Parts: sequence; structure tokens; C-alpha cells
Amino acid sequence: MPDNNKNAVTTNTDGLQSRHIAMIALGGVIGAGLFVGSSAAISVTGPAVLVTFLAVGILVVLIMRMLGEMVAAHPGKGSFVAYIRASFGPRLGFTAGWLYWFFWIVVLGSEAIAGALIVQDWLQLPIWVLAIGLIIILKLINFAAPRVFGECEFWLSLIKVMSILLFIGIAALFVGHVFGPGVPAASNFLGHGGFFPFGPASVLAIVPTILFTMMGSEIATVAAAESHEPGQNVARVTRSIGARVTLFYLASVAMVLLVVPWQNIEPGKSPFVTAMDVMGIPGAGVIMRIIVLSAILSCMNSSMYVTSRILTELAASGDAPARLARTGKTETPRLAVVISSIAGTLVAFSSILAPDTIFAFLLSCSGGVILVVYSMIVAAYICTRGRAEKTGDTANYTLLLFPYINYGTLIAVTLVFIAMLWGHNERMTAIASLSTSLACYALACLITRRTAQEQTVLSDKKTA
Repeated sequence: MPDNNKNAVTTNTDGLQSRHIAMIALGGVIGAGLFVGSSAAISVTGPAVLVTFLAVGILVVLIMRMLGEMVAAHPGKGSFVAYIRASFGPRLGFTAGWLYWFFWIVVLGSEAIAGALIVQDWLQLPIWVLAIGLIIILKLINFAAPRVFGECEFWLSLIKVMSILLFIGIAALFVGHVFGPGVPAASNFLGHGGFFPFGPASVLAIVPTILFTMMGSEIATVAAAESHEPGQNVARVTRSIGARVTLFYLASVAMVLLVVPWQNIEPGKSPFVTAMDVMGIPGAGVIMRIIVLSAILSCMNSSMYVTSRILTELAASGDAPARLARTGKTETPRLAVVISSIAGTLVAFSSILAPDTIFAFLLSCSGGVILVVYSMIVAAYICTRGRAEKTGDTANYTLLLFPYINYGTLIAVTLVFIAMLWGHNERMTAIASLSTSLACYALACLITRRTAQEQTVLSDKKTA
């Protein structure tokens, strides 16, 4: 097997800084799911949606804390896939890497269509033309040095973060009757069926939906390979990013619920636009379109980055064609970027040509695979820390209640899958995602078996 650490660390001046890594992680998390998709969760749960956001946020915090400690203890290995590979061998490393790549390719294609729909309001061109245009623009950005990509992602993500903070601040002033006619905040929040208008069971039912809108923080560990100090900077980012994301989601959605009665929020329409209209902010629709477009572009940018780097790491480990591991003068894996952009384009085309068949199938297959990957990360932490405790090298491992908190996290992920299988809307997604994961592992077993046989034959020939 080739050395999977050979491309692990970039030390040139084009490397990513800690501020880039933090915004890259935020760019993969905060997207249209918060600004638009949260309306569906609010409409079927009411104020209790905050409980789900908190529970999912705790899960994300734990996952990121585990990743941060592994990176701090063993810096320079690469992405989280490298830690899974080191813990459980090439088969699960192959499975985790390709499942993660597949998940983000589907996200890339889906976001391209969402962005094209917004741009079409300003440019009267076919959706497929606009989608390809967005992908080409982001491909060119990813062709540049990692630092150029990091700067673009930093500013795109900063627009989202500042928009959320500004919204929270304005809404707080409005609820506090500092400006405007004000609203009966307590009545809006609890006066329409109470905190659990549909009962506590509704909280569990939307866990999968909320979980999918809060994923992506782990991209920071992929970016670690191109940072100057992967141990210190990335560990700090991964330990704090989960809490930041959870706070952003909780505070912004809570403000929406204080300004607008949850019954007035329409699924598919941005709850932030509804709240801004109530507060009398002029041009709320146009402002939110610009913010959502920046969020989509940021998510696409992160998606293209992470898929190309995962391909490079897979190639360095012998799990993808070796040519994908090559980099250009800017240390950017351009061939991997091209492959990922083509794959994302095909997903986008499938949503136009066959939205109810091929695209729906891809969404179902990818919808839950990230949960499988998260389970592997937790298991890798248990294995890695267990080995460290045997040798007494536990200075970087500070997660409390080990290993009980880890097993509790695995149980929580299992409960999410059970909830998906129990609910009619998410059942096919759970079945398709689990089937995809098993198929990927079976392929890994087949490939590693053939590789072992070929190596045995070569060894016998040399001996003879």
C-alpha cells in the first residue's frame, strides 16, 4: 500500500490558516437547510423544534470533540478517514472515504440546482446552463492555491454568519419593543398549543431532518492536511465549531418563533423572510435571496473542496486511481477537482431529467450514509483512545465519561436510524443508505482480496 501520509501536510505559504478552516467548517454546515428548510421542521413540531436542534447539536459537538482530540494526539495523518483506516484497516477506510465522497457529490449537485433557481430570477437562462455555470466558477476557484479557496470560503461564510448575528440582534430589539410596534413574544412562542403542540413524539420524528441540516463540521479535519499547524489550529477549531453551529441554529430559530407564531410559518418558504416582513424590514425577500445564494455557493465551494481532497487521500491509500493523487504547481489536486465537478454536474442533471427516479434514488442512498460515517468516527475514537490509555499517552484525550459517552453516542445514532425506519417519510432513505453502506463495504472486501491475491502472486514469482 502506498504511504497515505505522503500528501498529509502542506507547509508552503499557500496553506490554510485557522480562520479559513473555521469558516470552511461553517460553510459546509450553515446553508439553505437553515434559511429555508427549517420551515418544514417548525411547521410539524412548533417550538419543540428547539429541543431537536439542541439534541442534534450535542451530537455534533461530541463528534467534533472526538475528532479534535484525535487530530491533536496524532496530527498530520490527513482527514478523519485516515483515523478510521488506522483503527480498523483498509476496508473500513475505503468504505468511509467513498461514502463520504458520495454524500458530498449529491450535496454539490443538489445545491447547484438550488443556486440556479435563485440566479434564474436575475438571468433568464435554462436551469441546466446556470447550474453548470456555477459549478465551473467554483471549479476555477478550487483550481487555485488552497489559500485562494480558503479566502473565498472565508468571505462567503462570513456573509452567512454576519447575517445570522444581525438577524438575531434586530429580532431581539424588536421583541424587546426597542423599535416597531412589537409583538406578544410569549404568546407567539407558547400560545398556540404550548411548547409541544404535537406531543413529545414529534421531536423524535424530525431528528433525521434536523441532523442533515447540521452536518458538515467534520470538513475541518479534511482541511487540516493543508494547514500550517494541523495539531493546534485544527484541534481548537474542531472543539469549538460544534458549539458555535448549535448556538447559531438555536438562537436564530428561537428569535423566529418569538417574532412569528409557528402556525404562520409555511413549509418551503424561508421563516426568516416571514419574520423580517413582520418586523417591517424593507426588501426582506431580496435580502434573503442574496443570503441564501451566498450560503449555497459557500456550501458548493466546501463540497467541491472536500470531495477532491477525499479523492486524493483515497488515491494515496490505493483506494482510487493513483493519478488522482497528483497535484499541480499550486499543490491543488486539479484532476480530482475535475472528477468531482463532473460527478456533481451529473447529479444536477439527474434532478432535471429524472427528478422522481434517478435523483430521488441518489438522495435516498446518500441521505443516511453520513450517519454511518459518524458511527465510524466514534468507533475510531474508542479504539484510538483505548490504545493511548494502554501506553499512558493520554495527554490530548480529555473527553469526560469515556467510553460511556461514546457508546451513548453510538446508541443515539442507532435510535436515529430506528426513527427513520419507523417513520414512513424517511424509511426508504434509511433502507437505501444502509444498503449503500453495505454494498460499499462488500466492494472494499472484494478489492482488498484481489489486491492481496495479486501481491501473493508477485511475491511467489520473485521467490521463484
